[in-house]
Amino acid sequence: MSERIPNHRTLSPFQRALYATGDFTINAALNALAFVFTAYFLIHVANLRPALAGLVPLIGRALDALTDPIMGRISDRTPWRWGRRRPYFVLGALPFGLSFALLWTPAPFEHELSRFAYYTAVYCLLTTAMTVLAIPYLALQPEMALTYDDRTSLNTYRAAGAILGVFAAIAVRPLANFFGGGPEGFQAAGVLLGLLFVLPWVVVYLVSFERPEMRYQGDSGSFFQGLVDVLRHGNFRRLLALFLFSRMAIDVISTVLILYFGHWLGRPYDFERGMLLFLLAVVCALPVWLSVARKTEKTTLFTIGASTWALVQCALLFVQPDSPRWLVFVLMVVAGAGYAAVDVMPWSMIGEVIDEDELLTGHRREGLYNGVFTFVRKLAGASGVFLVLTILDVLGFQPNTNEGDTPRDAIRWLAGLGPLTFLAMAILSARRYALTRAVHRGIVAELWERRRRNPPGSASA
Repeated sequence: MSERIPNHRTLSPFQRALYATGDFTINAALNALAFVFTAYFLIHVANLRPALAGLVPLIGRALDALTDPIMGRISDRTPWRWGRRRPYFVLGALPFGLSFALLWTPAPFEHELSRFAYYTAVYCLLTTAMTVLAIPYLALQPEMALTYDDRTSLNTYRAAGAILGVFAAIAVRPLANFFGGGPEGFQAAGVLLGLLFVLPWVVVYLVSFERPEMRYQGDSGSFFQGLVDVLRHGNFRRLLALFLFSRMAIDVISTVLILYFGHWLGRPYDFERGMLLFLLAVVCALPVWLSVARKTEKTTLFTIGASTWALVQCALLFVQPDSPRWLVFVLMVVAGAGYAAVDVMPWSMIGEVIDEDELLTGHRREGLYNGVFTFVRKLAGASGVFLVLTILDVLGFQPNTNEGDTPRDAIRWLAGLGPLTFLAMAILSARRYALTRAVHRGIVAELWERRRRNPPGSASA
């Protein structure tokens, strides 16, 4: 396909790896919030009850979700000569690192509601800074990678960067212990990681590029009309359902897993060991999935990966505290292999939806599409996390105590059955998605023929 696209500039493998450092920072922050901050730091260190701890990300992500499509629209219509996406990488980097560091700073308040208000406010600052970075970053990818397979390749590099970010996220608790543990140890770990998250965005700015022929195709209609048009797009709605259910599975298990290891299995420090094996499995699986992706459809790979992961969720329901340690570790490895496909495929598919929209409407709305994509995902995911922690609160879960059998059994069922339900719904959604490799090939050929006839700046463009 690439020989049919004029001036088909793309990133080299080394440049793709550098570009993926942006995903490293965002996913390190997001997974630190999911794995450690909400279910561990807020409950065990900041001493918030589980329902309040779950309410912090619900409020933060609700605000974040609302700003996502707005930021997408802003980046679609930014007129700066430096570009409509790339300048935000520089503008958002410092607030991102600073707010992440502040999130782990002990709240100087005795009253629980005051501490809750502090962490909620800083959480909102952090998610807003991430939106300024992440939405233009995501929106730029369909512009840099134009073909069906090139997008899969770029998103595989991104996924590798994201996995390195998860390594950084699960290192938060050991890093805090290295600095002496307790609130002060977490504060030092937050400052160190916050500094680490700033520098990659300068690299991302330098290595990325924008295509002039796509810059002048923004939608001139109202913001709300643009939202309506996007949500009317049938294939986007199907992709959105697939993505939504799969990410809700990820959000639920991310929140409950540290409690599963600590309160159901009674082996809290096996959490980091299990996550290390999980991440190594993801890294090893990514090149395998990329190779297979060149020969099959993306929805097929997604279904295989989701089904593999779902089998692990079934097994977690039957694992007992006296089960062999190796059994849980093996399950984490198998889950990692399935997760790799579930994580990569939806992000590599959104570019095809955007191309189809341009063919139908004549507009390039990468920012708005990615904004709506993340809006639905964040709000629904935060709702799932809040629901999980509220259930535990109602059932009497208390940190740092010997809780009864009911909360422990609830943790087991939530860890196994919750993600399994969402994965099953994602698999059903994948069956209805219609943008195949052959269909997209025809869309791209027609788009570039249209651009050849009506180049940017022409009277009919």
